[in-house]
Amino acid sequence: MEKIGKVCGHCGEPLVGRADKRFCSDQCRARSGNQRKLQDRGERLMREVNSALRQNRQILQRFSPQRKTTLRREALVQAGFDFRYLTNLYRTQKGNTYHFC
Repeated sequence: MEKIGKVCGHCGEPLVGRADKRFCSDQCRARSGNQRKLQDRGERLMREVNSALRQNRQILQRFSPQRKTTLRREALVQAGFDFRYLTNLYRTQKGNTYHFC
């Protein structure tokens, strides 16, 4: 009977080298970590939130390259800005609301 050694935790290739080695290459280690993150509900949610924030920032930057412009809500909605995802709200004494991202 032939003895089967340890295999890579991602691709299943035989491992050569250190006794505590778990992956055959850096690529397999990274792919395994990415795959594990995609299966984690919390990681997926964080990825979605970060993606929405990134899109909102890009929209704001397109409208205001100097980052000092006040924009109407309708223009932002039309451009695809998602008001569920922002980093700060500021309400003035007059009742105006400013959204920051």
